[in-house]
This record gives sequence, structure tokens and C-alpha cells, in this order.
Amino acid sequence: MKTRINTVLGFTLAVVMFAATASAQQAPPSPPPTTPYGAPIGLEAAKKVMAAAEAEATKNNWAMAIIILDSTGHPVMLHKFDNTQYGSIGAAEDKARSALYYRRPTKVFEDLVAQGGIGLRTLALRNASPLEGGIPLIVDGKIIGAIGVSGALSSQDGQVAKSGAEAAK
Repeated sequence: MKTRINTVLGFTLAVVMFAATASAQQAPPSPPPTTPYGAPIGLEAAKKVMAAAEAEATKNNWAMAIIILDSTGHPVMLHKFDNTQYGSIGAAEDKARSALYYRRPTKVFEDLVAQGGIGLRTLALRNASPLEGGIPLIVDGKIIGAIGVSGALSSQDGQVAKSGAEAAK
């Protein structure tokens, strides 16, 4: 009986030590980026970003909502493909706003939440969408706006947003 109690206590201690070690190894979130905001993206530049994102979505036959916000957070362009679910419009805008406000791709938040533990605090941030598909638009080292995409898998949303963001450069 005493051996069994010692075994259970030893196992319990090992589990607690493993859990403490695992949570201690979790990397703390990185500090906020310091990329400055620049002049708002204009219509012609937004058209280039939208065209690149639309081309990527069309190539893959993904029905999506794509939105481009300027650096003040106002919509410049929105495209909802035929048969895109209506909820994707708001989700795309949330992703773009999150990327703009926090100066980073929303994939960062998705990864933090997926880690669990301290990363779950991300869910308490106002306007922080924890889904891939939002990317700041950076030109000459300044944020001129953001693109948000929704309608497919988060990774596919991110793929389309990346194509659009690369066209801004």
C-alpha cells in the first residue's frame, strides 16, 4: 500500500513538474511593432492591391470577401465574390482592422491563441481578430492601410491577403 501511494505521489509530482516546465518554455509575446502610420492608401494603389488579391482567389476558385482599409481605418474598397457567405464581409473587415490597429498580420494572433496558456490573453484584446487573413499594407516603411480576406480556410485567406499586400510594395 505504501509503495502504491509513493508511486501515485511520484507520478503526480512528475505531471506537475512537466506542466510547469511546459508553461515556462512558452515564449512571451513579442513587443508591439513600431512601424509608423503613413498617408492613407489612395484609390489607384488600392485597385492594384485588390486586383492581386482577386487574381489569387480566382486562380484557386475561392469565393471570398476582400476589403482594403486606409491608414485611418476607413474602407477604400470591398469586393464580395458571388456565393460568398455574408458573414465573411464582417470577418474580412475585422481582420483588416486588427492588422491595421495592431500593426501586424492577424496570423500572429492566431498563433498566440493556438499556443494556449498566456497566448489566450489575446482573446481579450479589443479589435484583435485571431484568424489569419489580415495584413498591414506597408510602403516605404509606413503603414498606408490594411487588407482583410475571409471566405475560405484561414490559411487560404492569408494566402490571398499576402498576394494583395505584396502588390502594395
